[in-house]
Amino acid sequence: MSDAEEIEMGGDEVDQFLGSGGTGVLSLSTMGDEPPDAVPVSYGYDAEDRVFYFRISVGHGDDPGDLAGRAVTFVAYGDDEGGEDGRWRSVVARGRLHDTEEAGIATETLAEMERVDIPLVDVFEEPLRMVSFDFFRLDPDEFTGRRESLVND
Repeated sequence: MSDAEEIEMGGDEVDQFLGSGGTGVLSLSTMGDEPPDAVPVSYGYDAEDRVFYFRISVGHGDDPGDLAGRAVTFVAYGDDEGGEDGRWRSVVARGRLHDTEEAGIATETLAEMERVDIPLVDVFEEPLRMVSFDFFRLDPDEFTGRRESLVND
């Protein structure tokens, strides 16, 4: 009989799963008793410095407001295509967002952005050339990866 269990992924496994970019869910802190805002996003990941980059649309009706300094949780998840029979994997990163124009990170951002690939996903009701984007960086305070593994009885 086979069962599944959740096990922690090592750093190399996490880096391989995240690749240089993909999609996930970004949960943004809110004020008071409001639930967090959770939005699907595309991300870029720099395995060398273990930081994430997000291209986030701004200036529209559901704009979440100023994001710099906001506490966030980011989750990337998916199946392990081509390995372990398509078992699930997920990475959770927590920290604060930083505007890439922010003093102190702007210079290092230039080098890191060359190592990432942020997919441009079109979910907007207008042409992409009409949508404004800002770039944000997440240098996680907490970073975990988990995967499903088979346990044979």
